[in-house]
Amino acid sequence: MSTTQLRSLLTQVLPERPFRIELWDGTEVASTTADGPVFSVRSPVALGHMLRSPGQLGLGRAYVSGALAVDDIDRVLELLDDYTPPPIDAKSKARLAAAAVRAGALTEVPRVPAVELRPQGRRHSIIRDRRAVTYHYDVGNDFFALFLDESMTYSCAVWSRGAETLEEAQDTKRELVCTKLALKEGERVLDVGCGWGAFPVHAAKRHGVHVTGITLSEPQAERARRRAEEEGVADRVDIRVMDYRELAGERFDAIASIGMVEHVGVSNIDAYAGTLARLLEPGGRLLNHGISRLRYGEPEAGPFSERYVFPDAAPLHLSRVQAALEKTGFETRHVEGFRLDYARTLREWLRRLESNHDEAERIAGPERMRVWEVYLRGARRGFETGFTSIYQVLADRV
Repeated sequence: MSTTQLRSLLTQVLPERPFRIELWDGTEVASTTADGPVFSVRSPVALGHMLRSPGQLGLGRAYVSGALAVDDIDRVLELLDDYTPPPIDAKSKARLAAAAVRAGALTEVPRVPAVELRPQGRRHSIIRDRRAVTYHYDVGNDFFALFLDESMTYSCAVWSRGAETLEEAQDTKRELVCTKLALKEGERVLDVGCGWGAFPVHAAKRHGVHVTGITLSEPQAERARRRAEEEGVADRVDIRVMDYRELAGERFDAIASIGMVEHVGVSNIDAYAGTLARLLEPGGRLLNHGISRLRYGEPEAGPFSERYVFPDAAPLHLSRVQAALEKTGFETRHVEGFRLDYARTLREWLRRLESNHDEAERIAGPERMRVWEVYLRGARRGFETGFTSIYQVLADRV
């Protein structure tokens, strides 16, 4: 099937094209600039995805499925940030769609990539949150071990205190949390979203506290319990698979919530703050460490992230999180931002993942590997450009 009409129409409706489009038949739509990324449409199926789901979702499906490829992900992300395509009227859109169909776009019905998740049920209910969060970690512990440090710490490392390696930077972050919380031997500490147990083990081993860590991932919990045994602190570390909303009848002297608040969402942020307040003894301390959006008027997350990276994740503005904490009786004592620290952390994770590309693809599969290559770069770019930041907020329960 001929792509002649499609190429002609694309040239007309996109007079300024800082990119090149290569089609499956060997033809192309040339760039109007000297340099720019290349989109390789490997199959008419890519057009089918974009016809059935116009916008970011269709583009994402085409890419994840392998029907669309790019020569430089970083340049594509830069393009998506800076390039505003001209408005296309309804008649031109119809002509483009018809030309795509004649070129074979719907000869084969495009299948939704196997790794796409469409969460069901009430948004941010316990059941739906459990499914959304575990989706991200279902790829397996072995996959994460390819790019995380030895402690398997999956949150922003702190380089700005002089660390030179990822291992040092993650250790610095964990100790900084302990120092800010002023942990004392024998105290009871809750770690909300404990991951593979790095912080509970660190706090128990170096500060003599008793730590309850909660996660929604059973594979994470198993590894965390094994780590506590290996480090000789199993008697002071209790790892549970549960939602923070399921905790009741217990009180803690301090709470660390590291990289978890971004999964709460605007509908639950007040309940989240209230729950943490109820779990703390009077005068107890909270260290809330989480990603925040910096710009107003933009959506919480795009459909690519919603379906392929962190379903239902919704980084809020720092002011909204602070308002929730203040409403429930917390007094903020200290706020510190680590935007560039997270950008460097993501650069290091990406470097490590790409150095283990073949093994990562073997474990995760090509579709999910394509997702991670975009996700880590996109997240890094968000911190580099000031789209997002990350803050540690220290607060006391009054």
